[in-house]
Amino acid sequence: MTISAAPGTADVPPQFGVLMRRHRLRIGLTQRELADLSTISVRAIRDLEQGRATRPRTDTVRLISDGLRLGPKARADLESAAHQGRRSAALHERFVTEPPTPPRATHPLFGRDAEAQVLSEELASGAERLVCLVGLSGVGKTRLALEVAARLHREAGLPVLWHALPDAAREYRSEPCGEEFADLVHALVNHLLATADTDPAPFLELVGDRPAVLMVDGAGDRLRTDRVTRLLHACPQLRVLVTSGRPSDVAGERVFLLNPLTTPDDADGSAATSTQDVARTPAVQLFLSQVRRSQPEFVLDAHTAHAVADICRRLDGLPLALRAAADWLVVYDVDTLRECLASDPGALLDHLTDAREGARLRACLERGLRGLVPGRHDLLDAVCAGNGEFGLEDVMALTGRTLPECARLVRDLLLRGVVRPLHRPGRSRFQVLQLVRALWRDGVPPAAASAAAGVPEELPLGATAPVFDGLPRSSAR
Repeated sequence: MTISAAPGTADVPPQFGVLMRRHRLRIGLTQRELADLSTISVRAIRDLEQGRATRPRTDTVRLISDGLRLGPKARADLESAAHQGRRSAALHERFVTEPPTPPRATHPLFGRDAEAQVLSEELASGAERLVCLVGLSGVGKTRLALEVAARLHREAGLPVLWHALPDAAREYRSEPCGEEFADLVHALVNHLLATADTDPAPFLELVGDRPAVLMVDGAGDRLRTDRVTRLLHACPQLRVLVTSGRPSDVAGERVFLLNPLTTPDDADGSAATSTQDVARTPAVQLFLSQVRRSQPEFVLDAHTAHAVADICRRLDGLPLALRAAADWLVVYDVDTLRECLASDPGALLDHLTDAREGARLRACLERGLRGLVPGRHDLLDAVCAGNGEFGLEDVMALTGRTLPECARLVRDLLLRGVVRPLHRPGRSRFQVLQLVRALWRDGVPPAAASAAAGVPEELPLGATAPVFDGLPRSSAR
């Protein structure tokens, strides 16, 4: 099964053998007669027309053109088709002998070994063929995808075809693939997103039934589900991983939610008590790694460990926020940075690292909040009025809804990155992100204001009337 190109797509030049046969039949020659006129063997002509030979030599093309008595334009078309065949065959050979490699990450990976292991095993075995890695922008989706890509290429020997959308994070040094592979992948992704009239046929021909991995970074929910389904059918051993802020809702999709990094008090609900305990926490490891890029002499001791642990907790373990805040230790000491976060963490978003990163993080948090339907607003009001921590039983008491309904409600908050799970023994507990609580208290700007500021919208805010009785509106907003 093949994927049809979008209407209006320009025709791809026909293969050499198809074009040669078309000219031969047009002038009424048999294969034997063409062989006599061109001094090329009947077997060679038959192999070329049937596609068993795809790389005719220049002399062979000239002799066949002479035998067919082609004019200048027809001769040039035949030579172009021969060149395309030779290029395609060479690309196929390179795809097998030198599989495309993924780009290399610019930052080390902390605290994601379990996630990387699960995704690598699922994609390497083919147990999952379409994975949608979702989570809040800045949580580290691109970095985890790069790690999975590296493992699949290094350990499973799979070709990895990487493509990043323009608004995706550029967290790698080298460009992915080669230029020839990148062109084919770019055309395919444009087809899957329906953003351009491109023909996916060259990609399908390249991959065919070979094992390979396609990674699309920053796809969002813009994928055309029907085209993705046909792609997976046309390339039966292709695996696809996309990073997105929300699931793409393709049938058979495996949604993998990426949560923020573990902070010093996440493991059991109590703060880490020793410097060693703090230093072993993934969020702290990432923070220190970034600090030491500009301050190699920085030491985590009994005093700084307490301040660093609190900074990581107040930044929710979000890698983008941690790296950005760490850069400010060039100006601040850890105590001053901690005080800034304690007094007004929302304000710090306005000048984290640089305008681009700070605006991106704030915009993503606000967009996730604006996308909530009214019932989620009321729940968020209630839990933000306290310490931001809640369980399913609290949601049931607040809303009067059934357990499955409340689970779906909390799942929506999780997928939008508004809350995170707390990994503790006993019943499931959740925590509204500290940065989200800060923005919620300040008041989320309406959609129109954000659009004027250049912030893309996912869903209008809509009405905020309660959808259940007995839940007071918080005065914090």
